[in-house]
Amino acid sequence: MSGSLDTASLLNMVGAVLFGIALIHTFCAKYLESLAHRHPAHAGLFHLLGEVEVVFGFWAFVLVAAIALIASGSEAIAYAESRHYTEPLFVCVVMVVAASRPVLEAVRAALNGISRIVPLPSSLVLAWLGLAAVPLLGSLITEPAAMTLAALMLAPQIFRAEMPERLKYAALGVLFVNISIGGTLTSYAAPPVLMVAATWNWDTAFMATQFGWKATVAVLVNASAMTWFLRRHLPATPAHTGTPGEVPVPALVSLVHLAFLTGVVVLAHHPVLFLGLFLFFLGYTQAYARFQSPLILKEGLLVGFFLAGLVVLGGMQQWWLQPIVSGLEPTALFFGALVLTAFTDNAALTYLGSLIQGISPASQYMLVAGAVAGGGLTVIANAPNPAGVALLRHGFDDQSIGAGGLLLGALLPTAVAAACFLLL
Repeated sequence: MSGSLDTASLLNMVGAVLFGIALIHTFCAKYLESLAHRHPAHAGLFHLLGEVEVVFGFWAFVLVAAIALIASGSEAIAYAESRHYTEPLFVCVVMVVAASRPVLEAVRAALNGISRIVPLPSSLVLAWLGLAAVPLLGSLITEPAAMTLAALMLAPQIFRAEMPERLKYAALGVLFVNISIGGTLTSYAAPPVLMVAATWNWDTAFMATQFGWKATVAVLVNASAMTWFLRRHLPATPAHTGTPGEVPVPALVSLVHLAFLTGVVVLAHHPVLFLGLFLFFLGYTQAYARFQSPLILKEGLLVGFFLAGLVVLGGMQQWWLQPIVSGLEPTALFFGALVLTAFTDNAALTYLGSLIQGISPASQYMLVAGAVAGGGLTVIANAPNPAGVALLRHGFDDQSIGAGGLLLGALLPTAVAAACFLLL
C-alpha cells in the first residue's frame, strides 16, 4: 500500500480489526439464523447475515470502503485488483461440475459396487467410504472436488433430521479434517501444499513419502472410529437420492462429465482456460438436459464469494502473521500453525512461510503439517470447508452449522492427525 507510514499502519489495524469482526461473525451465524425464526418481520436480513458464505465477502466490501475513506478510492481499487482470485474461481467451478448428476451417478455406482463386495451392511460401508476413500481421492481430483462429492454422498446417510445433532457435528469434523489431510498424497491437490511446493521443490514423491502415508493412517483411523459410532443410526438401506421417473444417465454422458471435471482440475491454475471450459460445460448440460439435475450454481457462487472475501481480508494480515510464523522453532511452529490455521486460511499461512528466507527443512515440514492438521477446525481453516457447509447445512438444526459445534466435532480427529504427523 502506498501513502505515509501512519496511513499504512492505520490501514493494517483496520484490516486486522475487520478480520477479527468477520471471525466473530462466523461464530454468530447460527444465532443469527435462529433470530430469523424469532423475528419474521426481519427474517430476510437475519437470513442474509446468518449465511456463513456471505460473511467474509460482506466484510471485504467494508474493508475496501475503509481503504477508500482512509487513503483514496484509487488505492482501494488497486488493492482489490492486486489480490489473486484463482482459488475462489476454481472452487466455484469444480463444485458445480463435480456435483452434476452424471458425475455423482458414476461415483455412486463405483461406491455401491465396492459396498456389495464387502461383507458388511451397505449403509455402513458407504458411510466409511464417504469419510475415508473420497477424502483420499482428493489427492487426485483436488480437495474441493472431493469435498463436494463426499458431502453429497453422505448427506442422505448422515446429515439428515433423524441423526442426533452431536453425531452430525462429529461426522462433519471428521469429514473436514480428513479432506484437509487427504489431499497431501500429491503436490497439487491441497491448497496449503500448493503454496509451497514450487518454492521448496516438493514433488508428489516427496509428499507421498513425507506426508501422504501418515495422512492415510489418520484418515483411516478417523473414518473407522466415526463409522463405528454411527453404526446404530445409519439407515438400514442406503437412501435413494434420485427423483422418481429420472432418465438413466448413459455411460457416455458420465464419461463426458468426468472429462470436464478432469479438464478443470488439470487447468486449475489457469482461470481463463478453466472458466472457458466451464462455459462449454454449461452449454453441454443444456444440450442434454434430460440427463441432468439442477446445477448447484447458487452454492458454488456463494462459496466463491466467501473465499474471495477471505482473499481480500487475509491480504491485510501479513504484518502480524509473518513475524509469528518466522519466530517459532519447528515443534512450536507445528502447534502454532495448527492453532493459527483455525483463524486464517491454511493456504495463506503456508504462503507466508514460503516467503521466509532460510527456513529449515524441519520447519517447512512442521508448518505444512500443522496447517493441514488444523484444516478442519473452522469453516475458514481450509478452502473446501465453505463448500461442505453450503451443501450440508440444511441437515442441521435451523439449517445452519454452528462454528462452536464444528470446532468441538473436529478436536478429536485433529488430534489424531496431529499425532500421526508428529509421531509416525
